[in-house]
Amino acid sequence: MTALDETESLSYSPLASPAVVKSSYDTASSSRAFDVKRVLDITLALIALLLCAPVMAIVYCLLSISGGALYAQRRVGKEGALFICYKFRSMVPNAAAILSEYLDRNPAARDEWQRNFKLADDPRITLFGRWLRRTSIDELPQLFNVLRGDMSLVGPRPIVPEEIARYDKKISAYYSCRPGLTGLWQVSGRNLVSYEKRVALDAIYARKRSLGLDLYILGRTVRVVLSGYGAC
Repeated sequence: MTALDETESLSYSPLASPAVVKSSYDTASSSRAFDVKRVLDITLALIALLLCAPVMAIVYCLLSISGGALYAQRRVGKEGALFICYKFRSMVPNAAAILSEYLDRNPAARDEWQRNFKLADDPRITLFGRWLRRTSIDELPQLFNVLRGDMSLVGPRPIVPEEIARYDKKISAYYSCRPGLTGLWQVSGRNLVSYEKRVALDAIYARKRSLGLDLYILGRTVRVVLSGYGAC
């Protein structure tokens, strides 16, 4: 199975090192809640993989025709540890070069990228990739990240090392829990939400996380995905 990194190699600052970071959010009660959350993650991830296996197999075969079906990117996990996050490829193979050239030619797009780490009109995304993103099918390989323990079904949006500085003091909240396949950001407007609000939502989730909140977010996620609200 070939993993294709859509953004190619990442440069790392000292802040991106996978050092263990102690957080004020860790308590004995949260440890017990974590055990229940982990069981829920594994159980629901296995069920989702069984239900989505036919769709994933078809998408994998279609993407393999034009190159690698998957791409792998380093993301920041709990306590600052780096892990490899998997998604279905939604961009052209030479995405990094295209992005660099596009930002050089478009100052407005460069400003947008620096603000949000996203582009509303991203030239790297293929037509099929847009459909994958709109339906969130591109995220399905992250179910394997959930089973590995890199991610949770619900948590903060998994960030790349370059974003750590943007979180400022709220990074301790991010470090306190595993990043999620879905989360408050995804059910609060997704790509319509500003970067600053994304960071704030991650911090809110870390402070208020509970089994009840996770179940609420999972239920909202189904409705948001079906409606396509806020998708690329």
